[in-house]
Order: sequence, then C-alpha cells, then structure tokens
Amino acid sequence: MRIALALPLLLALGACQVSKDDNNGTTSVTYNEDVASNVAADVGNTAENIAADIGNDVERTSDKIRNTDVAVNVNENVQTNKR
Repeated sequence: MRIALALPLLLALGACQVSKDDNNGTTSVTYNEDVASNVAADVGNTAENIAADIGNDVERTSDKIRNTDVAVNVNENVQTNKR
C-alpha cells in the first residue's frame, strides 16, 4: 500500500532531469512529461503482467487441487477408559 502512495512521487522524480554546470555554479531541473508518461505506461504494463501471472498461478493450483484424489479411511475403533 505504501508503494502505491509513493508511486506518483517516484514517477515525478523519474521524469526530472537534473543538469549541473560547474563553470557557472548553476543547477537546472527540467520535467519531461514524455518520460513521465512512458514510466507510467511501463508501471501499468508491469502491474498487468504481475496480475496475469498471479491469476495463472491460481488457476494452475486450482486445477491441481481438482485433479487430486483423496482416500479417507475411517476406523471406528473407539476405546473408552473406565476407572
């Protein structure tokens, strides 16, 4: 959940380009909307891929469970302790 809250900040930082000019002692920061848009698209695609992988894993696991035979042997040999 914390990652979801930090994601906009990370996207903004990823789109910032910092350049420093040592000759005159200046630093400039520019924000590139194209980079931010590309990063957001990449994050969205990665999230979709992760969700699809999880869905596939759940489906494979449920198939394995459905195809499992369980044999149950119940023995009714009950002993009572009388004092």
